[in-house]
Amino acid sequence: MRKPELLAPAGDLEAGYAALYFGADAVYLGLKSFSARAGATNFTPSELNEFTAYAHHLDRKVYVTVNTVIQEHELDALLQTLDVCSAAKVDGIILQDMGVARVIKESYPELVLHASTQMAVHNKEGALALKKLGFSRVVLARELTQNEIEEIAAIPGLETEAFIHGALCYAYSGLCLFSSMVGGRSANRGKCQYPCRALFQKGDKETHCFSMKDMALGEAVLKMPVTSLKIEGRKKKALYVAAVVDYYRQILDTGHADPKRAENIKQIFSRAWTTFHFNGKNNDVIDPDFVGHRGLLVGKVEAVLGRQLCLTPTHPVARYDGLQIDLPGDEKPFGFSVQEMAINHKSVFEVKAGQHVQILLPPHSPFMPKGAPVYLASSSRVKGAYDFEKPKPGQYKTRPEVDVKITLTKDKIVATVGDVEKVLMGPFASAQNADKMNESVLKTFEKDNDYAFAAKVVVQNKDNIFAPVSKLNDLRRQLYGCVRVDSKHGVLPPVITHKGSAAKWLLKTDDLKKISLLNLDEFAEVLVELRSDFDLDLLKQIPKNKVRLSLPTVERAPQNYSKLIQKALASGYHKWEIGNWWGFEMLPTKGIDLTFDAPFYMLNTQSTQFAKELGASRVTLSVEDTLENLKVVAEKSALPTTLVVYQDVPLFTSANCIKNACKTCDKSACVMPLKNGGQTYFVAIQNCQLKLYSEHAFYVGEDRSEVPADFYRVDFVNRPYTPEKVNELWNKIKLAFKINNTTSGNLRRSI
Repeated sequence: MRKPELLAPAGDLEAGYAALYFGADAVYLGLKSFSARAGATNFTPSELNEFTAYAHHLDRKVYVTVNTVIQEHELDALLQTLDVCSAAKVDGIILQDMGVARVIKESYPELVLHASTQMAVHNKEGALALKKLGFSRVVLARELTQNEIEEIAAIPGLETEAFIHGALCYAYSGLCLFSSMVGGRSANRGKCQYPCRALFQKGDKETHCFSMKDMALGEAVLKMPVTSLKIEGRKKKALYVAAVVDYYRQILDTGHADPKRAENIKQIFSRAWTTFHFNGKNNDVIDPDFVGHRGLLVGKVEAVLGRQLCLTPTHPVARYDGLQIDLPGDEKPFGFSVQEMAINHKSVFEVKAGQHVQILLPPHSPFMPKGAPVYLASSSRVKGAYDFEKPKPGQYKTRPEVDVKITLTKDKIVATVGDVEKVLMGPFASAQNADKMNESVLKTFEKDNDYAFAAKVVVQNKDNIFAPVSKLNDLRRQLYGCVRVDSKHGVLPPVITHKGSAAKWLLKTDDLKKISLLNLDEFAEVLVELRSDFDLDLLKQIPKNKVRLSLPTVERAPQNYSKLIQKALASGYHKWEIGNWWGFEMLPTKGIDLTFDAPFYMLNTQSTQFAKELGASRVTLSVEDTLENLKVVAEKSALPTTLVVYQDVPLFTSANCIKNACKTCDKSACVMPLKNGGQTYFVAIQNCQLKLYSEHAFYVGEDRSEVPADFYRVDFVNRPYTPEKVNELWNKIKLAFKINNTTSGNLRRSI
């Protein structure tokens, strides 16, 4: 069996070089745009070009993340990003948005498609569906067990990639709208603010219900049958990347983990470690008391005498190392840099393991109880242990040069590349220093750009005229935005616009009792979210042609739905809705009417066209989208669109349960409240799956007329609505009345 690829993160060029030096077989990274780690430094086009050329020189691979959802106005910028990736000859594009997939398939066939973990591939059926759509690799959901991973990895002709180390999200990746709906910072756009790390009031106790430990599989990676072993950490520095790559390289090469290498990682950055659900359902995944970096446990507080901390460390500690101490009631450890140490009242620079030492605490340090854990959070020794080599700047490159000619006259400035020409009209004054002006023009047009080429500039300025740099920059952007190194690229695949009609109403529920008081004649369809044990006889009260059956977004055991689906089809139910790729595989390709729900994130017309080509008859617009983008997509969509008007938006869906009572749990449905910062949330738990909702339902009834959607939809799902409450709400919604204690999400803001 071939040894799996060790795949490392790179948030900047230094981290990329460190990863390669310490043994990564491949590196994944992002450019400045469309990266799900927008907070990382990320790569410029020239850095990507140079780094990829160097990696290929070493026979290593480079994958680029274009793994955010794309709004309509960003499609032209997407082409520039893909131009850059194509010119650099990267080995794969990791993506989430199906519009991006369509553009690549149609206009950049040389680029290889990798399905991001943001696509929430959590079962074999989802992976099979994406393989059929042309994806060569799927990045698996982190929540999967070894058995589930093995099942997907056994699919012939499909590469699989699984996370082995790094930060964890409480939610399935791609199915979290918490940061977006609460603060307008979308995780699907790389801008998550991590509200899950906050303190929540659970009953009479404050706790970090959702603050995950870090994944660290260690030697368990040797049991991974996947193509690629992925380390998380594009927001981490080169030192961290070096240490983690070195740790797993040693495991793969020797078959054993080195405890000292593991300790080094903990001294750079580490929360508490967990194997997550790799070995089966695991409750030990949350750190309820502390958040952030802890370090390596090196002892306990023995005493504090004045400002002297008494400690007998289990590992060496040196002056200027960083220590952290867990203090009861504080969500973050107390940390400080060691400035003075003494053994038997004699000052020392370093203390060895087992030596009793007094460490001077900073002024005004908090009370430290005896027995409080002490961590070595930063080590000078470790910082010096991971030096790495890198090539000289400019030594490796593949980005082509283009000839740029800038001609300046008193009347105009003409900038040309081949057949592309842009003109800046004058008049222009004379330059006081012509040589300095010409040098300024060269710098303006030769500086590193966001395009797939490097510029080789010739300046003609016989009249010695002067032009402001701001105007030259505008001219450069206009010119370079039209230049394509490869004539095949730079054009969006065509979209056939659907002609809309007057909006009709749709109703969605997971319990027919909730809608028992409604007049169903007011709705074009009733969407019923299924469970595997759903009784189809309950549907007899609704005309069959009005029923659309909806499969859940997440299902770890899709086989449980096989009999139900076949029975429903045989009974004449041919309208279906899916919200994840596993449903696409479970349903027949012909003879059904298939619609796509909101988790497919239709934020651009390329994605709606792709849905049409896949056989969908309708798409649901994203509940986290903005009003301006919703207008454009609804107007220009290739398919009829649905605007969700009322919904208890699942802020996230998770495989983790805050009850922590697996042995006694009957897996029945329960709802419990949580509070944070004056806000109330509800946790709904059923069958080992957890969803989080706000007390404020999503409602855009007063603004719905501004979006030219074909259908409006109201959802009464998961929350325990009474029939009377549903009826009350519907009577307000259909008349676009105001509903108190609701939110319009990102409708009037950006994401």
